[in-house]
Amino acid sequence: MTRALGFRVKSGYAIAVALGGSIGAPTPIARHIVELSDPEDAHTRQPYHSNVGEAEEDQQKIAKRVKAIERAAAQSIDALVDERDAGACGAALVVGSVIDPATVGNPHIRAHANEGKLFRTVLEDALRQRGLRCSVVVEKQLMTAARTRLKRTEPEIAKQLAVFGKTLGAPWRAEEKAAAIAAWMTLG
Repeated sequence: MTRALGFRVKSGYAIAVALGGSIGAPTPIARHIVELSDPEDAHTRQPYHSNVGEAEEDQQKIAKRVKAIERAAAQSIDALVDERDAGACGAALVVGSVIDPATVGNPHIRAHANEGKLFRTVLEDALRQRGLRCSVVVEKQLMTAARTRLKRTEPEIAKQLAVFGKTLGAPWRAEEKAAAIAAWMTLG
């Protein structure tokens, strides 16, 4: 069976949904939470923030946190991607933004932009190292892309998502739905 993985990337983790089948007949397989940070180190959840919530200025601290995040992401993807997924047709990541952090003037907002870029890229790298091709879509553009790729209306997509949710069980929130759409668009 053809398999595809979809992820909704957040700060420190991602929601993953695996689907099988084809674009015309998708089958829900599983849903997971993928840790992209070290659960033993709270600073890896928001590595560009200091203890007081401001933008972190200490580059050594940031570098140490980034290394921990890279290890955590690699371990999580190793645990998620098994022999069945090694033959997957690919993975798609849904993200909040792909803005270049260097273009953000406000230091606190730039810290968030850096975290978004970091978690997206470590997840992409971990998946590519396991032989999976990746694509990235911004959440605000997801439904437009889905209607085009899936050749379905928004109500038809919503109906299929409800079926996925029933099969995979609760919770079935916006993050899980976004990950499922991403996986569905990757089937084919």
